Parts: sequence; structure tokens; C-alpha cells
Amino acid sequence: MIPTLRVLDDGIVRHWREFQPLVADAAGLTESQTQELLPSGSQVKYENRIGWAVSFLTNVGALARPKRGHYTITDAGRQLIGSFPDGIRERDIRALGADPESPIRLYEKTERAKPSDTVAAVDGESMTPIEQVQSGIARIDEEVAAELLQRLQGKEPGFFEQAVVELLLAMGYGGTTGGGSVTQRSNDGGIDGVIDQDVLGLSRVYIQAKRYADHNAVQRPDVQGFVGALSGKADSGVFITTSRFSEGARAYAEGVPMRVILIDGARLTSLMIRYGVGVQVRETYKVVEIDEDFFA
Repeated sequence: MIPTLRVLDDGIVRHWREFQPLVADAAGLTESQTQELLPSGSQVKYENRIGWAVSFLTNVGALARPKRGHYTITDAGRQLIGSFPDGIRERDIRALGADPESPIRLYEKTERAKPSDTVAAVDGESMTPIEQVQSGIARIDEEVAAELLQRLQGKEPGFFEQAVVELLLAMGYGGTTGGGSVTQRSNDGGIDGVIDQDVLGLSRVYIQAKRYADHNAVQRPDVQGFVGALSGKADSGVFITTSRFSEGARAYAEGVPMRVILIDGARLTSLMIRYGVGVQVRETYKVVEIDEDFFA
């Protein structure tokens, strides 16, 4: 991570393909090391590790992504160089993120993710190979989830509304003959999207989507407004946000006769990963075991 920050310390916005070889030089990698592949043979190892470093540093605020594939250092990144000139570990950055005085941020998703807590508490050498694979996948999901939220928060509201409609369709709420659409923003009446469960639209799922920053929680009046918009149209709806819901908002949703499902940022990204919305499969590994029938 520190060699990556040093390369970008000049403040120039660079594409990741441009600065990867520069980071390799800064880290003093040999020619043979720069040619070493991952065990799967799908990617050069040092490029994969730089990719992880860039993703993590961006998620915690040490790097910024002004446009797709391009990165630049932030003031927080420069502070990391000054504080840890000889190298930094992931747990050091996580500790800084927990400090309210630190410029380094720690995503709420990362703080609450139970798989990471388990992985951190267990020595990798004491884990079985299957457990190591599962913990690795959990970490990948955690990192991708954090980046998903950042990407969604950086897009315009219309993009986010379309994304949640596509998610619900991917989850099967459009049925085999239904469909979904984003409502016209000038006359949506508090409804951002509609999923038709059948061809005629007799059964519908109404959606409210709030693209909020992490610190901006959805409050009770927001949910009340959504419930009011549903009155006379449906007896249920889905409220989705990139942030979280206040206790008052959750209490109100649980207390009204209408069925209102609240999906916060953590659950949203989990569903997007599960149903393949906004993500794609990069690697597929097969875990084998002895076929007992073969040897019977």
C-alpha cells in the first residue's frame, strides 16, 4: 500500500494501468517477480496485489477515484505515508478508521461484517483449506460491497433508482411475465419505481430509493412520506437506501398496518452480490473430494 501511495504522491491523476509498473519499481520487484502468476494462472500476482491495495485505500479514503479507472492521492493518504514510511498493515488502517480524529474512514459495512471479525480472530494456519477459501470469499465480498456503495453514492439518483429496479427483477419479483420501470421524476408522487408482477399489472411492488451518504440516515418522516404515497395504491412497498435507517424510521415501519420492507446499504450490497447486479464473476474455483462410489 505504501509504494502505491508514494507513486501517487505527486498528485497526478493516473489510470491504474499506468501506475502499476511504477509501483512495482517503487517496491523494488525483480523481473521474475513481475512475471509471477497467481496459482490459477489468470493474472500477474503483483498486479492483483496492487489492485487489492488500490481498492482498500480507496474505500478508506486514502485514494480518490475522480473518474473510472483513474486514481489520485488524498490528504489522508499523504498522512499514511508520513506515519508509516516503512509499510503499513491492513489492521493498522482499520485501527485509524475507528479513531474519530483520524482522516481515515472505516465503512460501516466493514465494521459490522461478522465474517471479517471471525477471520481476524482466527490464525490462518489453524484454519482448514476450506475455511481459508470461505474466509477469503467473505473478505472479497466485503471489499466489493464497500466499493458498490461508493459507486452507487457517486452516481445520479436516476441511476440508483434503475439499479434497485434491476435488483428486484433479478430477485424474481417481476415473475416470468412481469416487468419493472423507474417512474418519471417530475410526477412520481413519492414512488421511484414500480415492479409489475404480471402482464396486466394487477399486482405491483412499489419502490422508494434514497441515495444517501453513509452519515445521512433515513429518518421517520421519509418513511411516513413513502407510506402516504402508497395509500390507495398498495398494502406493501420496499424502501431502499445506500445508508441506513434511524431507529425512529424502523419503529414506524414496524408499527404501521402496511407492510414496508426496509433495505439499508449493507443489505443492499449483499443482495446485489448474491443476485449478480453490478458485479460479475471474475474467478471460479472447484473444490474436489474423493468419490466414495468410485472406490466402493
